Amino acid sequence: MQTIELKSRAGADGVLRFEIPAGGANTDYDVLIVLQPSNRDGTQAASENRAWLPGFFEQTAGAWEGEPLVREPQGDFEMRDEIS
Repeated sequence: MQTIELKSRAGADGVLRFEIPAGGANTDYDVLIVLQPSNRDGTQAASENRAWLPGFFEQTAGAWEGEPLVREPQGDFEMRDEIS
């Protein structure tokens, strides 16, 4: 197994084209491609944009201003045998 890492740019049509020299003619290969946008320009990648903003929890913790939440009784639970 060989790992090859490439950096490439999609064309104006949005299609990414690449050629990989395999080294063996008339040979079957299993190919795994992981496509992830690059953040070379300093902006955050799409997966990083989903994180919580700094200070979010500090600003929102305890901020509920509605009716107090009432705990409903949950009922009885079944008694199980001890595991020995």
